[in-house]
Amino acid sequence: AVGIGFYGNSETNDGVFQLLYALDHANQTLTGIDALVASTTLQMQGGLEQHLARLNELLASRGDYVQTLKFTEQLAGSIVLQLQGLPAWRGVSADLTELSGQVAYVEYYRWLAYLLFFILVLTVCLLACLGLAKHSRCLLVMMLCCGLLMLGLSWASMAVDTAAAVGTSDFCVAPDKFIMNQTDDEISAEVVHYYLYCDQSLSSPFQQVQGGGHCPWRCLGLGGSVTVPRSSLQALTLFQRSLTTMQIQIQGLIQYALPLFPTAEKDLLGVQQLLNSSETSLHQLTALLDCRGLHKDYLDGLIGICYDGVEGLLYLGLFSLLAAAAFSTVICAAPRAWKQLAGRERDYDDMDEEDPFNPQARRIATHRPPRGQLRSFCSYSSSLGSQSSLHPPAQTVSNAPVSEYMNQAVLFGGNPRYENVPLIGRGSPPPT
Repeated sequence: AVGIGFYGNSETNDGVFQLLYALDHANQTLTGIDALVASTTLQMQGGLEQHLARLNELLASRGDYVQTLKFTEQLAGSIVLQLQGLPAWRGVSADLTELSGQVAYVEYYRWLAYLLFFILVLTVCLLACLGLAKHSRCLLVMMLCCGLLMLGLSWASMAVDTAAAVGTSDFCVAPDKFIMNQTDDEISAEVVHYYLYCDQSLSSPFQQVQGGGHCPWRCLGLGGSVTVPRSSLQALTLFQRSLTTMQIQIQGLIQYALPLFPTAEKDLLGVQQLLNSSETSLHQLTALLDCRGLHKDYLDGLIGICYDGVEGLLYLGLFSLLAAAAFSTVICAAPRAWKQLAGRERDYDDMDEEDPFNPQARRIATHRPPRGQLRSFCSYSSSLGSQSSLHPPAQTVSNAPVSEYMNQAVLFGGNPRYENVPLIGRGSPPPT
C-alpha cells in the first residue's frame, strides 16, 4: 500500500507542476502582450508627437509638408486607438497569478501531508512487528491506538482523493466550456474560441477583415484624411498598414524636405527610428498573439492535470483503501495476539521456578540476586543435605592399602587411577 501511495503521490505532484509550468508560461505571454501594447502606445503618444510638433514648426513654410505631418499624426492616433482595442490581459494575468499561487500552496502541503502519512503508516507497522516479536503488551496497546487513528485517516484520505478525482474528471470532460464561462465577462467569445481550438482554417481575430471586403490604400488616408471606421479592420491589420504608410511618408520627407531644411534632420531621423522600433514591436506582438503558443500551454496544462494528476489521485485512493483494509485486519488480529500472550504467561506461571529448563525461571534468575546456598543435584548420602556441608576428609587418615584401590580401579575403569583414600572400602560408586 505504501509503495502504491508513493507512486500516486509522485504522479499527482508531477501533473500539478506541469499545470503550474503551463500557467506561468501563459502568464508570461499575456504579460508580454500588455507590455508591448503599453510601450508602443507610449511611443506613439509621447516621443512621436514631440518630434512631429517640432517638425511642424520647422516646416511651417511648406504647406504640403505640414499636411503630410498632420496625416502622419492622424495615423499615429489611429494606431493608438487600435492598440486600445486589443484585449486587455491584465485581469486574466492577475487571475492566473493568483490561481498558480494557490495551486502551488495547496500542492506543497498536500505532498508533505501524504509523505508524513506514509511515514506514520510504516511506523505503526514497525510497532506491530516489534510488539509481536518481543511479546510486549505495551507495544501492542500503542500499535492498537495508532492503528485506530490510521484507520480513520485512511478513510478520510480516501474520501478526499475520491472527491478530488471526481471533481477534476468533471472539469476534464468539458474544459473548454468551463473556461469560456469563466472568461465571459473579460474577453470576447471569439478570442477565447480562437485560443482554445486554434483552428488553422480560421483567421486570427486580430488580423481578419470583417465582412470579407478589401480595403484599398486610399482608405488609410493616402491623399486625404483617414476615413476607415475603427470596426472595419482588426487591430494588427490596421496597425501594420498604418505603420507602413507612415514609414513611406517620413521616407519621402527625408528625401525631399531634408535638403531644403537641414535642421529637421534630427527630428526626421528620430521619427524614423521610432517607426522602426514600432515595427519590431508589431512583429513581436503578432507572434505573441498567435494562438499556437497559448494553445500549447493550454494543452500542456490539461495533460498534466487530467492525465498525470487524475492517475495519481486514483493511485492515492487505492493506497487509502489498501491501508484501511490492512489496519482493519491488524486491529481485528490484535485481541487474538493479546490472548495468546496472556496464555503463554499463565503457562509460565504454572511451571516450577526451580526448574533449570524453564525459560521463565531463567528470566527470573537473571533479575534476582544469587542465593547463598545452591542445592546439590547429587549427594553421597541423604544425611549430608547439600554439597556445601561436605568437608574435605583428612588426607593423612588411610587404613586401606594402595594396591586394593588400584585393583578396584582397574576393575571399574580399566586404568589404575589414584583417588582420595577415604573413598576406598565404603562401597560407593567410582568417580565419574
